[in-house]
Amino acid sequence: MRLAIDTNVLAYAEGMERASEDKAKCAMALRLLTRPGDETVVAARQTLAELHAVLVRKMRLPPTDASDRVRQWAGQLELIDTNAAVFDAALDLAGDHGLQIYDSLILAAAVEARCDLLLTEDLQDGFAWRGVVVTNPFGSSPDPRLARLLN
Repeated sequence: MRLAIDTNVLAYAEGMERASEDKAKCAMALRLLTRPGDETVVAARQTLAELHAVLVRKMRLPPTDASDRVRQWAGQLELIDTNAAVFDAALDLAGDHGLQIYDSLILAAAVEARCDLLLTEDLQDGFAWRGVVVTNPFGSSPDPRLARLLN
């Protein structure tokens, strides 16, 4: 299975806690991203840029430390760039479905990378577009394929 992730999944894996319930999200994100298995985890390169901003602004890491953390993730994930085709598809998605352009870019990149699921809490759980299904990995009922992976 091919899983695409958004910035929040990475930020939680880095230990970002904004509320008391985020401790469980942090543990789950880290477990998901470090578990052995046949799954490929994909991230749009934009996601790593956003992670850098989160690490510096919200988690108050020095920029050099944030850069080191982002490079580590870049070495562990399959990265996809926002090429012209991804950008054009994201514009269609944003226009047709009223999504934010940054969320649209991540979903369009997941489609380009032939992912099965996009793990995010920012989009509607269960929304499907061009073969990719959005699921909230921290929700009460994630996609059954993800639930099987986590058990």
